[in-house]
Parts: sequence; structure tokens; C-alpha cells
Amino acid sequence: MTPVEPPPTPPVPPGAVTGYFSARWTGRIPVATLFWRDMVVVGTTVNIAATLTAVLLLALEAPAVLAVAVHFAPVPWNVLLFASVWRATARLRPASAFAWQSAAALWLVLAVVS
Repeated sequence: MTPVEPPPTPPVPPGAVTGYFSARWTGRIPVATLFWRDMVVVGTTVNIAATLTAVLLLALEAPAVLAVAVHFAPVPWNVLLFASVWRATARLRPASAFAWQSAAALWLVLAVVS
């Protein structure tokens, strides 16, 4: 028998990264997906990883400035996610939009403070 080779992975199309950010910024991603997957799951995971890395750097006696920089590195990403959720709520009824916006604001505060 001859071994079967997996098909080659297609190259990343130009603009795929900008398309990722553009889809979030323009509201093409549903609010629930933005909030639960991007903010709560991925965003929280990135924040925890940054915090643990910063603590590890401190334990290894790295400069405190480096640890602080690593800890706060995800803040621009957090702000992008928050703004994306905020913008995506424009098509919702006011009460629903307020609920999503409040939850996103609470997450942003917790993500930056912790």
C-alpha cells in the first residue's frame, strides 16, 4: 500500500487578517458570537495567559517593567472586542443592546483590572 498524503493546506488569502478585524468592527459577526466566543472564551484565555506569563517573569526575577508590559499587552485587543460588541448592538432593540453593552463593559473592566 502506498501512503496517502493529506491535501496541501491552502495559502492564507491576502487580507485574511484584515478581514478578521473588519468583520468584527463592521458588525458582520453576531453579537452573541462576539461576546461569548471572542470576549469570554478567547479574550479571557488570552488575559489569563498574559497574567500567568507576567507572574512567571516576576518569579524569574525579570524586570518589573517587562512583567507589567506583558500583563497589559492584551488591553488593545480587549478594547477592540469591547468596541466590536458595542458597535454590533446597533441593530438590536434598546433593552437588548443595553444588556450586551453592560455585560461587555463589565468584562472589559474585569479584564483590565485583574
